[in-house]
Amino acid sequence: VQLQASGGGLVQAGGSLRLSCAASGRTLSSYNMGWFRQAPGKEREFVSAISWGSAIKNYADSVKGRFTISRDNAKNTVYLQMNSLKLEDTAVYYCAATPRSPRLRVDLVEYQWWGQGTQVTVSS
Repeated sequence: VQLQASGGGLVQAGGSLRLSCAASGRTLSSYNMGWFRQAPGKEREFVSAISWGSAIKNYADSVKGRFTISRDNAKNTVYLQMNSLKLEDTAVYYCAATPRSPRLRVDLVEYQWWGQGTQVTVSS
């Protein structure tokens, strides 16, 4: 599966952005999906994940209550709605796919397919 992330940009603190991850090559319903981010000088970290049928969602503590992950398998697209953005949310955001399973994965090494990343910059 090929993944293409989009929707990043420059936004003021407190603002919102919605990231999209479009999949091609295989149907998205075959995968659990995740969002990760990497800030300058830091390691890539888990942000959120969603099961193949949207029944299970998981969030990093740092984004709980502010970010919402969703997916539309008919459109082969996963979304990350980001509200109340903070300066520390500035990073390159990546979507990733792992074969569907009952348990959501939060470790990036368990994701086999990655998008190219989209930059999110939050300004004061």
